[in-house]
Amino acid sequence: MAWKWKSSGRTPRRTRWFRTLIALAACGAAAGGLAAYRTLSDDTTERPVTMEEASRLALSRLNLYQASPVAVTLTATEGGGVVVRVSGVVDYRTHRGVGSYQVTSSTSASSSSEVGGPAAGQLDHGLIVWDTGGLGLAPAPKGDNSPPWQQAEHIPRSGWSARSYTADPLDAGLQLLIQLGADRPDNPLLLAQSGARWLERDRIDGRSYDRFAGPRAQGATPGAGSDGGRSPLTYWVDGDGGLRRVTMRMSGLGTPTTVQFSGRDGRAKLPEAPWATG
Repeated sequence: MAWKWKSSGRTPRRTRWFRTLIALAACGAAAGGLAAYRTLSDDTTERPVTMEEASRLALSRLNLYQASPVAVTLTATEGGGVVVRVSGVVDYRTHRGVGSYQVTSSTSASSSSEVGGPAAGQLDHGLIVWDTGGLGLAPAPKGDNSPPWQQAEHIPRSGWSARSYTADPLDAGLQLLIQLGADRPDNPLLLAQSGARWLERDRIDGRSYDRFAGPRAQGATPGAGSDGGRSPLTYWVDGDGGLRRVTMRMSGLGTPTTVQFSGRDGRAKLPEAPWATG
C-alpha cells in the first residue's frame, strides 16, 4: 500500500516558530573573525554560550550557503512506528532541494514481489523535491540507479504531485532544512542574548562538535516547562563553524526530527524540470 501523504493549503502555526529561531537578525556585517577554538576540559555543565561560541554558531548558516550544494539526510518520525527518511542535496543559493525518500514502518511486514518494489517494512519510496513554498513527490524511474538529482531532471513538472507544507514532522523538517543556509552570518551578540546555550561536546565520525541549544522561542520563559524553556532546535557545530547536525523537537513526539549534513557534493546539479514553467 502506498503511503498516503496529507495535503493542506494552510501554513501551520506550529512551524512558524522556527522561522524566527533560524533567521534571528541575519545582518550584513561579518562576524569579525573567530577566536581560537578553545577546549574547556573542565566545562561539563550546560551554560550560556561564550562570544566565541556564538560567533561559530552565527557563521554556520553562511558556511552552509557557501558549501552549496550540500549533501543532506533528514529523518522524521511520523508516529505509529512510521519513519520517513530523505537523502539528497540542497542548494542554498536557489533554496531548492532534491532527493529520494523512503517510508518505513517498524510494525509493518509488507513486501512486494515486484522487482524494484518496496522491501519488507517499506511502505513507499520515490523522489522528492522541495523549496520554500512546498514539496513535490514523484515515482522513481524503474531501473535507474543514477543520483536522485539526475533522475528528477527526466520528470517534467506535470509528473510531480505538488502540495504546500503541512504540520507533519517531515514537512516541518523540510521547511527547517531549506532555511538553514544564509548568504550572511547571524548576529552573534543577539544569538547570545536570545538564550543560545552550550550543552555538551560530542564526537561524530571522529571529529569534535559543540552541541548548542539555539535561541529560545519568542515569549519562552527561561527555566519554565519540562525543557527549561530551551529552544526546540539543537545544533552540532565544529571548531570552524561547520554545521554537522540539527535536531528539532516537536510537541507530542518523543523522537526529534534530525538533519545530517555530509559536506559539499560537487557533482550535484539541481534539476530545472520540476520547477520549469510553460
